[in-house]
Amino acid sequence: MADTKRSNAQKLRDSLEDDIINGRRLPGERLDPEELGRTFNVSRTPVREAFQQLVASGLVTVSPKKGTFVAKVGIDQLIEMFEVMAELEGMCGRLAARRISEPELAELQAAHQRCEAAALAGDTDEYYYENEAFHDCIYAASHNTFLASEARQLKQRLKPYRRLQLQVRQRMHNSLNEHQTIVDAITQGDAALAQQALCDHVLIQGERFSDFVASVRRMEAPISQTG
Repeated sequence: MADTKRSNAQKLRDSLEDDIINGRRLPGERLDPEELGRTFNVSRTPVREAFQQLVASGLVTVSPKKGTFVAKVGIDQLIEMFEVMAELEGMCGRLAARRISEPELAELQAAHQRCEAAALAGDTDEYYYENEAFHDCIYAASHNTFLASEARQLKQRLKPYRRLQLQVRQRMHNSLNEHQTIVDAITQGDAALAQQALCDHVLIQGERFSDFVASVRRMEAPISQTG
């Protein structure tokens, strides 16, 4: 997805996400909608939409009559959510390997190719959005609307942290290689491999766990320095 295709609300949300996860906006900091509107040259509507999306992902909280504030990140809860996300994705992959149609398979392969182009260009933001489309193809191909809805809802909640992971060196290229394994398993109708590959792809474990915790700790570092 090219930057020009993103709405003003998406661009503002992405910018605020980057500021929050990289420690440029600290937990407890108030977000001034008027100031943001002037800074990004947008009306109140995109600001309100961006806030709603950030609330859904848990990065900000709204206090009645007080305003919108940057939330504090809880690593333990994030890890637990990633564990659930991995299981949901694995289930989607298992069902997709059994139920995917030829047009859906072609769409999945096309999404994978767009991910590859973004990775070769070294564009983590573009990769993230194409990665979203890639996973959404799998959700749809599961032909289980309830499961797909639950997966999409949790994915939205974890969006900032999935983007954060892509900033880790070599993670984008490793992710692309994992995508290839997933595509191959689904193409071959190997439900067990598709489930395991997707679960491993999402689950934060081993070195990825250490990298993820270090990244989130960087978000919290300014708090201890100023506290």
